[in-house]
Amino acid sequence: MKKTGLSLALAAALGLGITACTSTEGPAPGSTGTASAEALQGNPFLAASDLPLQYPRFDQIKDEHFGPAFDFGMAEQLEEIEAIASNGEPPTFENTIVALENSGQVLDRARAVFFNLVGTDTNDARKAIQAEYSPGFAAHRDAIMLNGALFARIKALYEQREGLGLDAEALRLVERYYTDFVRAGANLSDADKARLKEMNAELAKLGTQFDQNVLNEVNASAVVFDSADELAGSTGAQIAAAAEEAKKRGLEGKYVVTLLNTTGQPPLSYLENRESRRRIHEASVNRGARGNEFDNTAIVARVMKLRAERAALLGYPNHAAFALEQATAKTPQAVNEMLGKLAPAAVANARREAAELQKMIDREQAAKGEPGFRLEAWDWAYYTEKVRKATYDFDESQLKPYFEMKSVLENGVFFAANQLYGISFKERTDLPKYHPDTWVYDVFDADGSQLAIFIFDPYARASKRGGAWMNSYVGQSKLRGTRPVVANHLNIPKPASGPTLLTWDEVTTMFHEFGHALHGMFSDVTYPYFGGTAVPRDFVEFPSQVNEMWADWPSVLANYARHHETGEPMPRELLEKVQATATFNQGFATTEYLGAAMLDQRWHQVGADQLPEADGVMKFEADALAADGIAYAPVPPRYRTPYFSHIMGGYSAGYYAYIWSEVLDANTQEWMRQHGGLKRENGDHFRATLLSRGGTRDALDLFADFAGHEPRIEPLLKKRGLDQAGR
Repeated sequence: MKKTGLSLALAAALGLGITACTSTEGPAPGSTGTASAEALQGNPFLAASDLPLQYPRFDQIKDEHFGPAFDFGMAEQLEEIEAIASNGEPPTFENTIVALENSGQVLDRARAVFFNLVGTDTNDARKAIQAEYSPGFAAHRDAIMLNGALFARIKALYEQREGLGLDAEALRLVERYYTDFVRAGANLSDADKARLKEMNAELAKLGTQFDQNVLNEVNASAVVFDSADELAGSTGAQIAAAAEEAKKRGLEGKYVVTLLNTTGQPPLSYLENRESRRRIHEASVNRGARGNEFDNTAIVARVMKLRAERAALLGYPNHAAFALEQATAKTPQAVNEMLGKLAPAAVANARREAAELQKMIDREQAAKGEPGFRLEAWDWAYYTEKVRKATYDFDESQLKPYFEMKSVLENGVFFAANQLYGISFKERTDLPKYHPDTWVYDVFDADGSQLAIFIFDPYARASKRGGAWMNSYVGQSKLRGTRPVVANHLNIPKPASGPTLLTWDEVTTMFHEFGHALHGMFSDVTYPYFGGTAVPRDFVEFPSQVNEMWADWPSVLANYARHHETGEPMPRELLEKVQATATFNQGFATTEYLGAAMLDQRWHQVGADQLPEADGVMKFEADALAADGIAYAPVPPRYRTPYFSHIMGGYSAGYYAYIWSEVLDANTQEWMRQHGGLKRENGDHFRATLLSRGGTRDALDLFADFAGHEPRIEPLLKKRGLDQAGR
């Protein structure tokens, strides 16, 4: 999720900590200098796209366009910055702040497309460009953020801000720019600025290496099976997909199970062969720490020390204190307090769940006359499904025939948005695509005017990073006259043939990511800095989590959950079983999440002298989990350190944000139900008070505007079944 204008640079500089450059007088290190006229000829990034809503010209964009556009864009923006900084007129809001917001538009366009493509469909050329330019981008950001003359103008406006006659959004913009520049090191000595630039450049390079290693290691860790018998429990389509993957890798006659970038892997829930499950689990948890060319432990050790050193340079006790200052949580202590309240109840629930799973294992083994075994991490998902079926007479596989992907999208996700907000969607096939497996939709507001363009990119592929996310190609801004072009990306396995049938988790993920898309599409702000999802990291997941509630809302479910062959609606009793299992396995889900969230805090709440070298990274992780009381072998963290991409990027010291946001989400779901649920007036209220406001006000003030009260933790405890943990 990207900002635009200089705020894009600020987001990367302050959220990710990758900033750096030498001066405004020349090209940034890592770039090739100002691009030649010949190299720029026909470059599609030099002007805004002529397609509707400035939708990118994917049909014209080639990999060789990026480098020249980056070089030209950085040089152009530095000229714009120098013009602002050296302006002989006294600083005004227009000639300084607005000018900053309008700077760097060529660079914005090129970077938005490039980094979105790196995440969704990378290749060797794009990897090389990313590695080459990451230090240069960091240097470019520092050239702006550490420009003394520019900061002097911003500081002057900040000090007289109350007398400038600005409206609330403009006043907040002045305050945000001043704070961001200070946090980026604007008040440091020249010597400290030089050291900061070095650190930021190195962090940028390391971050790129980490990301590329994660993707390469996911592909390299795929598990090869010799026979289909080892995949017993899989559907015919799943076995065909594994055979096709093996064929792609030159292993015809074998079967390859690919991995997702999480600790848990989907096949663990259905593979009957325990040894097959063990192999997949161990391949997953050992990624990034195997001593091979994609080992990330040295990178982790260096990044954590650099972050701690940089925080100290900027006057903070640790990186978490620096990162959380701008979040709604404000302090590491507040995060620790909330996670500390949840962890004991979560682990207690997980242990009770484990006891039920062990009983199932013991019964099965005794019935077969075979020796029992102790529940391990690779058994949890498989026996969870058995317990779910025995307890609720419910099997996840019963649902999939009713969840055909495009029906879920158009008759579920889009239908709910229409009912709640009055917006409508129309697929269009005339716009160019960056990959054939994408769909493009015009989005229309309730009055019939075009609101946005939405790109849907559902399938997993070797060129795509793991997980699910939303991003923005064009952000909304009244200043620039732009409207949103946003995309949702999932990692659903593409079947070798036939319809794409989803799990319940994939359905809720689709609703979740569209909540982010709505946050981007409903943006109604003046300045690019505040547009769309430009809110604190521990607030950004809140609207997306709220949107999950419509996945099983009866009228929505009835509209999309139809058998892909017969068209028959999903039986009501099956829905009731889904709803009855809402808090089932929540001990596991909460514990695996908290393991990762608390590990993130442990890495970022210490000084550089307390951090390990590469050979101590995994011990640090184990010790951290034990110290927090979250170390429970059958439930490993959702991410282990060497493949924990969130905290190596924008979620450093911020992975707690999902459950922090879920407090707000649970309060909002409660409010929605109390006010009649899926109604236009509820949607209009949520949109007007919160979704459209971006970062124009303090996040918790926006929540209070919507809900009429401060957030309470009780609805979350009830939602996750943790209110009964001690009973």
